[in-house]
Amino acid sequence: MKIEADLHTHTVASGHAYSTVSELALAAAEKGLKMIAITDHGPAMPGGPHLYHFSNLKILPDYLHDVRILQGVEANISSDGEIDLPEEILKQLDFVTAGIHAHANYDNTDMEEHTAATIAAMKNPRVMMITHPENAYFPVDMEAVVEAAAKYKVILELNASSFDRFRYGKRGDVGKVLEMCRLAREYGVPLCLNSDAHFHLDVGNIEPLAEIIDKAGLRKEDVLNTSAEAVERFLAEKKTVQ
Repeated sequence: MKIEADLHTHTVASGHAYSTVSELALAAAEKGLKMIAITDHGPAMPGGPHLYHFSNLKILPDYLHDVRILQGVEANISSDGEIDLPEEILKQLDFVTAGIHAHANYDNTDMEEHTAATIAAMKNPRVMMITHPENAYFPVDMEAVVEAAAKYKVILELNASSFDRFRYGKRGDVGKVLEMCRLAREYGVPLCLNSDAHFHLDVGNIEPLAEIIDKAGLRKEDVLNTSAEAVERFLAEKKTVQ
């Protein structure tokens, strides 16, 4: 399966990534991508960017190396389901994602709490995608999460980095992600296949997901970012309910 948009990438601003916006865009262009989202971690992440980083993303061009650049964030979901950017900044961004991360205002310990926090974040109309919902460190009730994603019109991600063989720590939960794919089709929830690139050579790399794509029987129509135009339509529709 081929994607036209990679909606989860990180720059040096995240504190533990190693490429610039321009390097990411050039790598995307060389791989034939039409769009990338710059989604550096929110400020609750140790070493992450400060608030002004996000408010100043407006200086980025809409296109760089002929690749559409979405100004975004991977916000951190707190224990109570809040995210770590204020409304006045969120409304300026093109693409707001949110995920649970250790050491970033999160200390819940069980599935019920992880599920509640994730769903609470989805209730924020600015949130457009939940990142790595299959994270083995923070297991959720997947049907409850998918049902909420359908209700609040939120994308769910298949994160290639979670299944990379060189990953540090636990890999993603294959059973959970297959369950998510099945339920997403049942509930009509759009999925995205993203790299979660922390270095420009990984932009657009979804190869670690190949086996999952095959096992889940994913079709092009199940995956939003197989079409950059479909992503633009989703963004426009999401803006109308914010």
